[in-house]
Amino acid sequence: MKFRTRQWMKAAAIRAIKTMAQTAIATIGTSAVISDIDWKLVVSASAVAGILSVLTSIAGLPEVDDTKIYSKEG
Repeated sequence: MKFRTRQWMKAAAIRAIKTMAQTAIATIGTSAVISDIDWKLVVSASAVAGILSVLTSIAGLPEVDDTKIYSKEG
């Protein structure tokens, strides 16, 4: 596996995990009390957010320098 692919996968995974955590926090925050939390909703919304984050990362990640991917050096 090339270094660029590993670098992209790591950056996309970190971004997806952060997105999932933010979604979980936001979903949990909509409940008035802890016993009212719909955990299935939290998990499913977070999973969908993570998948969408990875799909969005396919368009490009600012953390990964795309200029060297298309050059003869990379």
